[in-house]
Amino acid sequence: MNVYLWVAIGGALGSVTRLGAVELGARLWGHGLPWGTLAVNIIGSFVIGFFATVTDSEMGGRWPVGVTGRQFFMTGVLGGFTTFSAFSLQTLALARNDEWTKAGGYVVGSVALCLIGVWLGHLAALAINPARAR
Repeated sequence: MNVYLWVAIGGALGSVTRLGAVELGARLWGHGLPWGTLAVNIIGSFVIGFFATVTDSEMGGRWPVGVTGRQFFMTGVLGGFTTFSAFSLQTLALARNDEWTKAGGYVVGSVALCLIGVWLGHLAALAINPARAR
């Protein structure tokens, strides 16, 4: 089966799982802060770190998995579950290569630019739908 199809299937599974986890978090901890989303990001970051290492034959992984299997799980399932996991893994790779300036810049830049992006998206949406503005 084509790797893109596997990634799409994994993405659907991850997205549905994220929705369930976020809803469960809201029921358990309320809506004051997005605790479910935070939990998903932390869990996804842990899982991608664990899976990437334990399945990487070049790193002596205990359970090597082929490229398609890794793409299905890391890009598909975890990408659908949380893109924060990929961000965390990439930051760890920079840090492991002693590229601390790049890692720090990536973290600060990602957070700042994504916050600016979401704010600009919000403003653009308000501009086309001013009746909904608050």
